[in-house]
Amino acid sequence: MKIDLRSDTVTKPSKDMLEAMMQAQVGDDVFREDETMNILEKRIADMFGKEQALFFPSGTMANQTAIKLHTNPGEQVICDKYAHIYNYESGGASFNSGVSCKLIDGNRGMFTADQVVEAINPDAYYYAKTSLVEVENTTNKGGGACWDYQELLKIKEVCNTHNFGFHLDGARLWHALVAKNETPKQYGDVFDTISVCLSKGLGCPVGSVLVGDADIMKEALRVRKIFGGNMRQVGYLAAAGLYALDNNINRLAEDHKKAKELGEALGKLSAVKSVEAIETNIVIFELHADVDENAFLNKLEENNIHIIGMGGGKLRMVTHLDYTNSMHEKVLECLQTF
Repeated sequence: MKIDLRSDTVTKPSKDMLEAMMQAQVGDDVFREDETMNILEKRIADMFGKEQALFFPSGTMANQTAIKLHTNPGEQVICDKYAHIYNYESGGASFNSGVSCKLIDGNRGMFTADQVVEAINPDAYYYAKTSLVEVENTTNKGGGACWDYQELLKIKEVCNTHNFGFHLDGARLWHALVAKNETPKQYGDVFDTISVCLSKGLGCPVGSVLVGDADIMKEALRVRKIFGGNMRQVGYLAAAGLYALDNNINRLAEDHKKAKELGEALGKLSAVKSVEAIETNIVIFELHADVDENAFLNKLEENNIHIIGMGGGKLRMVTHLDYTNSMHEKVLECLQTF
């Protein structure tokens, strides 16, 4: 029994999800004739109270499209130093949109409205023009931390005052909604564009969706084409998304519970220096300096438990829907032997 806690992207479609995919009514989505995809996009747009939604093969492409829609070459995006768009999208912001990033030294990937104000470039021709503020919820490198909604409202006020775009990388937004008992509509009210992932947490094999109102989204389809992201009979993937929305959102609370239990077990180990606060499904912990990280990982792998190192003595576990109760019990038992 392989226990894979490297990421919540390792899940495979369930039997019921596969059945839903096989029953999908499909067409050519380049002609906007895929019935199932049209249903998925409208449903997610309606959930967030937005006018339009567009499906993408990856969250990275959805985020990169959003940056392109909000900016012009030579402008600047304000984001956290841990932001996915800066660290893990292969320099796409500069390559695709010709923009730079002004990095905020936030707390676990989150920052304040006052920090946004401080990060705005002066209005002089020799500075890059600030045009977009981007946040990530939950924060990946922040250990699945959830933003304070009231702080997001304050940042929105700053964006409105300065006529900035406001984009949410919601790769794990579903987790935040469940953990904080919030609604998609609340976030649709705050952000101009939102990307949400269907393959992190919800168990789909592929896909993210970008939502926004008609004015900002009018070029989204063309930009997706430029990035090579147009697809044909993609309704099979849309059917997986519809199934996930119906069946896999509320159960995220189970993943959060297991993550907290893993954190409690890790906190009792002499090899572990600290465990970061756990709100959702990501567990980040740090080993003492005298502990051999490779030996720690190898001992887990000997028990067919797979996690990843993040560098600097920090390691990560991510719970997900394919991480069963029996797997969880085995991991907890194994940790007791460390």
